[in-house]
Amino acid sequence: MHRTTLLHEDYWKLRAQATWGNAAAGDDLVALRAENDQLRRALAGRAVIDQARGMMMVLTPCSRGTARDLLVDVSRQCHTKLAEVAEAMVAAWEGKPLPERMQRALRRALRRLYAEDRRCDSPPADEPSR
Repeated sequence: MHRTTLLHEDYWKLRAQATWGNAAAGDDLVALRAENDQLRRALAGRAVIDQARGMMMVLTPCSRGTARDLLVDVSRQCHTKLAEVAEAMVAAWEGKPLPERMQRALRRALRRLYAEDRRCDSPPADEPSR
């Protein structure tokens, strides 16, 4: 409990310094808060992306990397952030309709994935097929 009190007191001292005209400390405090907010948003988005990636792995039996590539592909086609695509995918899993543009982008990404898989599974051109 003593540590908490020290941290709390240090916080108020830093805040008092920023308030009473120490511009450098005030700028540092603002920058640190902005960075902290950005990191919190990134971590929250990461959890949703991981959840959507797991859903893609289940729905289209593929590896973790391929599932992420599918989500990134949809994100690029829709000009939407990856976290927003992941949120839409999770919401669709829960019953909310997936936006039409994301549906089209997902179909194209899946077609490309399956076309690549077929090319990998097919024998080379110089070998006769069985």
